[in-house]
Amino acid sequence: QVQLVESGGGLVQAGDSVRLSCSASGLAFSKYTMGWFREAPGKERAFLGCISWSGGRTHYADSVKGRFTITRNNPKNTVDLQMNTLTPEDTAVYYCAATTQNAPVYVSNAYVYWGQGTQVTVSS
Repeated sequence: QVQLVESGGGLVQAGDSVRLSCSASGLAFSKYTMGWFREAPGKERAFLGCISWSGGRTHYADSVKGRFTITRNNPKNTVDLQMNTLTPEDTAVYYCAATTQNAPVYVSNAYVYWGQGTQVTVSS
């Protein structure tokens, strides 16, 4: 079956950088647009960015543009989210997701596969 597994979360301080990784199995990874979302306490799940199947195109939410970067490695079936200059407002559970639609794909219900999420907590 399809599995997406995020890793790399944890407790960090404001101003730090964190790199999350999502490892995929059970799907033709190179045929999927991959997205990253986050869900903060009391808030809806929010789109952060996505990367096209080839990795040639990325799209980001305005709130993270310039701070977050998405990359993928198709031979390794992984997609990463590099997050810089973190603030306490970045505290959330972070999810990777996969869709067969062409990038950009901004809406969560367009994604068919989801990881279980990884917690990132940023202390001030």
